[in-house]
Amino acid sequence: MFKDLDPLLHNQLRLSIISLLIGVESAEFNFLLEKTGATRGNLSVQINKLKEASYIDVKKGFRNNYPLTTCKITPVGIDAFEKYVEAISGYLRKED
Repeated sequence: MFKDLDPLLHNQLRLSIISLLIGVESAEFNFLLEKTGATRGNLSVQINKLKEASYIDVKKGFRNNYPLTTCKITPVGIDAFEKYVEAISGYLRKED
């Protein structure tokens, strides 16, 4: 039987964000913007959804008088990502 997929991560942009964050300590908004190719508004909305689910921590500050947003995956986010990968792998495995 197939496992349910996390609906929060079963969105291309949110999955992209989590996939980028899983491999780094933290990432700035502009890095995520560049790597995902998303618009600023859409990226911001999706980051907020992941934050509300406690999948990521978001820190807002300033660097040289410019706003700086930094994102970091949480243990909850790591667990959700690992479960998602395991679940999606079940769809990809050929059952004999």
